[in-house]
Amino acid sequence: MDGDPNHTTLRPSEAMRKEEERIMRQMEEAVRNAKREGNQDLEAIGSLEPDPRREPSGIERLANAEKPTVKPVDARVSEQQNKPAEAAERPHREHSLVIANPEKSESVAPTSTRAPDRRREKSATGQAASLDREPPLAAKETSVNFRLALHVARQGIRRNMAVVIFFTLLVNVLVLAVPLYLFQISDRVMTSRSTDTLVMLTIVVLGAVIGQVLLDSYRRNILMRTAVQVESTLCSPILSAAARNAIGGTGKDFQVLGDMQHIRSFLTGPTLIAMLDAPLAPLFVVTVLIIHLQLGLIVCAAIVLLLGIAWVNRKMTAMPFADAAGFTARSNLTLDSLARNAQIVNALGMIPEAVRLWGRDNAHSLKSQTIGQDRNTWLSGLSRGTRLVTQVAMLGWGAHLALDGHLTGGMVIASSIIASRALAPVEGTIEGWRHWSQCRTAWARISGLLINSPLNIDRLRLPSPNGRLDVDRLLYVPQTTKKVILNGISFSLKPGEQLGVIGSSGAGKSTLGKMLVASFAPTAGNVKLDMMDLRNWDQRQLGENIGYLPQDVQLFPASIKANIARMREDASDEDIFEAAALAGIHELVASFPQGYETLIAADGAPLSGGQKQRIGLARAFFGNPRLVILDEPNSNLDTAGERALADAMRKARDRGTTIVAITQRHSLLQHVDKIMVLENGTIAAIGDRARMLNVLTGRTKIAPPQANSQAEGVSA
Repeated sequence: MDGDPNHTTLRPSEAMRKEEERIMRQMEEAVRNAKREGNQDLEAIGSLEPDPRREPSGIERLANAEKPTVKPVDARVSEQQNKPAEAAERPHREHSLVIANPEKSESVAPTSTRAPDRRREKSATGQAASLDREPPLAAKETSVNFRLALHVARQGIRRNMAVVIFFTLLVNVLVLAVPLYLFQISDRVMTSRSTDTLVMLTIVVLGAVIGQVLLDSYRRNILMRTAVQVESTLCSPILSAAARNAIGGTGKDFQVLGDMQHIRSFLTGPTLIAMLDAPLAPLFVVTVLIIHLQLGLIVCAAIVLLLGIAWVNRKMTAMPFADAAGFTARSNLTLDSLARNAQIVNALGMIPEAVRLWGRDNAHSLKSQTIGQDRNTWLSGLSRGTRLVTQVAMLGWGAHLALDGHLTGGMVIASSIIASRALAPVEGTIEGWRHWSQCRTAWARISGLLINSPLNIDRLRLPSPNGRLDVDRLLYVPQTTKKVILNGISFSLKPGEQLGVIGSSGAGKSTLGKMLVASFAPTAGNVKLDMMDLRNWDQRQLGENIGYLPQDVQLFPASIKANIARMREDASDEDIFEAAALAGIHELVASFPQGYETLIAADGAPLSGGQKQRIGLARAFFGNPRLVILDEPNSNLDTAGERALADAMRKARDRGTTIVAITQRHSLLQHVDKIMVLENGTIAAIGDRARMLNVLTGRTKIAPPQANSQAEGVSA
């Protein structure tokens, strides 16, 4: 054993240790050179470990005698086990890892790059498998909580107002510097003729004045930022809540968005500053009382009189200003309606009638506003006269007291200035009482809209619907007319079925279509999508799975692409093109110079009525909805447009989309599965297409539907 050369190499010696250190230094130098040369493949040299199954060399056994061998985790191990041919060459290839020459280490590069490739393949396979497994529930967006937004806005106002009130306190304290300065000059400097005293007093007062100006600027800036913060926090919730409340209504809640202007004007105007200064009026009254009791009583009497005038002002102007706000809202609604129907107004020569219609409400608004403003002006003049009389009384009675030796001239002037400061915020509050009343009314409307919005209810995000539609005993009676529009409507559609709805004008067809997309809330009964009432669906999810083409197509002032994508910024070009191709408008859009980027004006230019209807059809089919409601989809279409509509309905049937098509043209009925006839808000007949066409052509008589049946067919 002692003579075995293999065992003698295992004995540690100084020469072997030096040889080992030299080789390790050469390896480290090779790695550094490779990094400097930018060869990323050679960086793997520093991370590679020798295969533990290979017979270690003598130098490696020496290194392993001092530190344990680290078992490699590289993916090359499993790969080499599956390749016997490469295993035979492993000793020679692995031996090259300890050679200091970096050029010979290129043989390592193919081995070091296999593991990442296999990991990428495995990752791609895993992603494909995950895509095949559709999640049971659709992704849910952040829940809406308008009450929380209102609370955040209210807390922001309170927090900022606390800082403003603190600055107001300091400002009103510093205001006393000027009257005290006049008092000191009159009673001390003029008598002592001390220049040093005058200089020191002037320096102190100048510092107080500068501090007052800075603090007043700071509080005004805070109020400005508070107004911006409140508007940015509440404008989006107000618009969302108003849009939701517009279901079946007149859209008057959109006027609430204009109330933010009253709140912003009040927060940034002089009225709020005066109201903040008014509670500090007792500070100045106490100062005047300290100067002399009789002068203080004059100021107290003036403040009580001004408060009485303010109370009378509130009572006499509240009703006229409220009436003016109501008439203004009505005139704005009329103006919006006239703007939407500008073409009809011009074509039919209705401009005088339109102006008269708008002018009636506007005249009532101006009349009520004039009455309220006149009363406010007279009462404001009375309060201003009270303040001036109070100042005269202060100076006159102060001079009388000075003649009797109770006061000095400086005290009289100082008390007059302080009294004026005590009365000014009260007078400002009276003059700006109208702004305060408007702001309070506007905040009440905003709070009521946000607190009572149905969007505050966090709906469960349900699985994507299949398209089953169930209508059960639907009844609709508008609050304004109390006339029954729909009565006892009941029918069912399986996923992929298509129903054609016909009837005379006023039969309730369009109202039924609006109820099927939850635009109108039924008086009684319900509409269910996949066994769930539409009112219980998350509105965002419901909108994503419903397509709707209204009778009066309105497009947004944006590009054709944006209108097809329902103004969604996350819409992909593939989905937009798919909707356009399904609706058969790709050639139409391609005819425009800008294609899908063609901008649409507010009045729909440069599109014709039929082109707008076809783009609205593509918007209805965007996102592969499971239920599509088409209200008079072919009213403005030519022959080519009707062929495209029929082809779109055929493609939608193949995709399993449920369609309800409301039409007056019997040509569209050739492409549906069922036909329903509405008459006076009730179902006159419903059944399969073939049998219903026989009924409509007069070859078969309509049998009245049974009371408790959903009328899946018709009797001959």
